[in-house]
Amino acid sequence: MRLKSLILGAALAALALPAAAQELTAITGGKILTGTSVIENGTVVIQNGRVVAVGVMAPPATARIIDATGKVVSPGFVAVDSGLGASEISSVGGSDDLRNSANSISASFDVSYGLDPWSFTLPVARLGGITRAVVVPAHPGGGGGGHAHDDSDFAGVSDGFQSPSLFAGQAAIIHLAQGNDILVKPRVAMVAPFGEAGAGVAGGARGAEFVQFKETLAEVRLYARNKAAYDRAGLRDLSLSRADLEALIPVANGEMPLIVTVRRAADIQQVLRLAREEGVKIILDGVEEGWLVADQIAAANVAVLLNPISNLPGNLETRAARMENAAALQAAGVTIAIKGNEGSIHRARETRYNAGNAVSHGLPYAAAIEAITVNPAKIFGMAGQVGELRPGAAADVVVWSGDPLEPLSIAEHIWINGQEQAPTSRQFLLRDRYKDGGEGAMPPAYTR
Repeated sequence: MRLKSLILGAALAALALPAAAQELTAITGGKILTGTSVIENGTVVIQNGRVVAVGVMAPPATARIIDATGKVVSPGFVAVDSGLGASEISSVGGSDDLRNSANSISASFDVSYGLDPWSFTLPVARLGGITRAVVVPAHPGGGGGGHAHDDSDFAGVSDGFQSPSLFAGQAAIIHLAQGNDILVKPRVAMVAPFGEAGAGVAGGARGAEFVQFKETLAEVRLYARNKAAYDRAGLRDLSLSRADLEALIPVANGEMPLIVTVRRAADIQQVLRLAREEGVKIILDGVEEGWLVADQIAAANVAVLLNPISNLPGNLETRAARMENAAALQAAGVTIAIKGNEGSIHRARETRYNAGNAVSHGLPYAAAIEAITVNPAKIFGMAGQVGELRPGAAADVVVWSGDPLEPLSIAEHIWINGQEQAPTSRQFLLRDRYKDGGEGAMPPAYTR
């Protein structure tokens, strides 16, 4: 009953919001971080879910005015390598839709079908300024929604198919607005582990995984050229199901990016070589030792998803991990996107803290803002649409009490697609319920 009342309270709060998507709203007087520039004492005008104007100007006479004098206005942040909306409690299997172990559904696993718009994790992340997220299936060695991943998977064949597969499934983009449909775009990238975790999947050795990966792509291309023969059982047996083969065709053709989790510098070099040989478009994830080969990553024009506070050599893959990794990669010309912590679910709100830590270790402030706004948008095909305050972009806007990279700053106003969001979460509802001993706060047998 109490849980139901908390959910109902959040729903009623959403219904009570006065701002509608079509309302003309002007945010005036603030320091505007557009994502690519800074405008002092500027104005952001939003209407019909879009940014209408940005600059130093008088607000429209008919607009609702939000006075942001002395405050900071930014685009909504974009969480990458996240499990938001697809995992409630990672240790409770029924609430975690990020992990799949069916050997016939691997590359074709579509995480978008498990999304929960009513997840308790979404409002918490939203209060951290996050308005969009790239939701990534969990896999050995990865960070997509899991707190601890088992790198000891073994290779084998079950029912004629790879078991487990090299591929974890397909990522999706969501927005964090209140409502019953958070999916923005499904199947935006494929996911696969390399390095130590990938070697575990392939049989124990890194070389085995690379050979298996190349053979898998060869099978996918063979299938794509001979679908009619496959339909009449006129093609040799293949190691993936039809669903997985179909899902991998865009990867083999270089159309769908492959998110590759890799940490060691030597493994990064080999993954870059593999991508070059196979014509595969990749996004590197993790990359703790990336600073050692930053020039090679930049030359390959490959983007990186990283956690800049990952600096402890927990194993031999991360011997050279250091807090200056983000700064070194950015200085070399690599497009970086900064991640949250522990799968970016319950701690997704810490994305901005991580960006601030990167600044304290050499990353320019403007580059840190880009790494949580325009860069993720560009990496995942949303450039100009989100992560930036510019005319025509989605009206994902946050008014901060101060510097958004400062932990004590709070999000005072949040808009997603032009709709203002209730500044609350389940934690706030619990606080309000119990702090003053309100109705139902204490069971009858207890005294205060």
